[in-house]
Amino acid sequence: MPSNAPLKPFVAADDAARAENVSQTTTLYGGRKASLPLHIAVVGCGLGGLAAAHALAKAGHRITILEDAPAIGEVGAGIQVSPNLSRLLIRWGLGEALEKIAVMPEGIEFRRWQSGEKLGYAAWGNQFAKEYGAPYYHIHRADFHRLLYDLTIALKDQVTLRLKSHVSSIDPETPACKLSSGETVKCDLIIGADGVKSTIREAVVGHADSPVPTGDAAYRAIVPSDKLLAHPELVELVENPRMVGWLGPGRHIMTYCIRAKKEFNMVLLHPDDGSVESWQAEGSADKMRGDFEGWDPKLQKILSFVPSTLRWKLMDRKPLDTWVHPSGKVALLGDACHPMLPYRAQGAAMAVEDGAVLGNLFSRLSHPSQIAPLLYAYETLRLPRTAKVQASSRLNQYIFHLEDGPEQVKRDQEMRQAMHGEEGVNNPNQWADKRKTVDLMGYDADKAVDEWWAERGEKEIGKLADSGAEATRRWLQQAEARL
Repeated sequence: MPSNAPLKPFVAADDAARAENVSQTTTLYGGRKASLPLHIAVVGCGLGGLAAAHALAKAGHRITILEDAPAIGEVGAGIQVSPNLSRLLIRWGLGEALEKIAVMPEGIEFRRWQSGEKLGYAAWGNQFAKEYGAPYYHIHRADFHRLLYDLTIALKDQVTLRLKSHVSSIDPETPACKLSSGETVKCDLIIGADGVKSTIREAVVGHADSPVPTGDAAYRAIVPSDKLLAHPELVELVENPRMVGWLGPGRHIMTYCIRAKKEFNMVLLHPDDGSVESWQAEGSADKMRGDFEGWDPKLQKILSFVPSTLRWKLMDRKPLDTWVHPSGKVALLGDACHPMLPYRAQGAAMAVEDGAVLGNLFSRLSHPSQIAPLLYAYETLRLPRTAKVQASSRLNQYIFHLEDGPEQVKRDQEMRQAMHGEEGVNNPNQWADKRKTVDLMGYDADKAVDEWWAERGEKEIGKLADSGAEATRRWLQQAEARL
């Protein structure tokens, strides 16, 4: 039965965004693989789903990815790859490809909406990479998706991708996924990576989980860098690559270079007036220009180059109480459990971190009695961190969109102070807050698991393996019978 999913306006990945032969040459978890391999259904083939599938396959498990869409691809948009994400991608063997297609920004800069006056700055670049052990990159979403796709699908003996496979419901006890075609896909574990409109989330929480409008919507657009380079006043935005944001009343714009500085990515946040919650909805470029009339003349010039734009409604969801179904056989990942507003640029990073933690934990699986405890360990390790980042993103929405007045003047003054070397603790430029930056970008998902396992996991979960080889053998026979 054909999928009902709408065809997406896919953008082709760059020719250099390839990683077909990388997975076979990398070793994760010190070579450790689960002595009890599972058949795991990953629902969704987005960035988080691919990351989870790759990490779990490298941990020794067999993966079936169930994807609604009839084809694999991504929309035209940029993604920020902070060190907490890039360290994982490099560990997975993508370092060389990232160097070819991504851009390493020299820092983040904030400007006044009308005049373009510089308000704040935090340095990144090579020094930042040395300090945090991994670089900060800007990359095209299609290129990033292609790299993760190549990594994962190359594990042919362990990963099966099924397109046009819409999961209409699940049986969390068996467990099994029921497809809209009527087919039932049985497995040992279900990972719901099916995005903000997740079917699996409703099964886990036990009720409909409606999102809350933020009051904002966003335009996304990409401009060829050549157009900027043809205008002397815009050259510095390409030749001195960094993330540059303009802050104004109720609105802000973030820009940066992608694809080896060949393209200039723009995200324009504004009050919502009837958009939809979708990455693929087209917006009016003329309406976009009108929404930012009167802003910095440099911005006006760049916006004149935009022929078309994507537009989506920004919805928020509060942190869930749990990501794991009471059966202990279903868990959520990425936007399905912690959708991130774009104000902190951590949506992709949090989803990939989720997948990395799952893979590391399940590389230790040796007995069926450990499955549910490992899922709850995943939740213990991830839910507090993602909730904290969600809160940080919401805070930026408030900070960036202050109306002109006393609060805005105070914000601008404090940003300038941090830019000139004063203590950045609780600064409105959260990237200038050293404590927050260490907490966010110094994080290593694998290290977090290893430390937790040494402190608690071995004692609480590892000992469950002592239940005996005979119990494991019976469980494996039952699993084979289900297939």
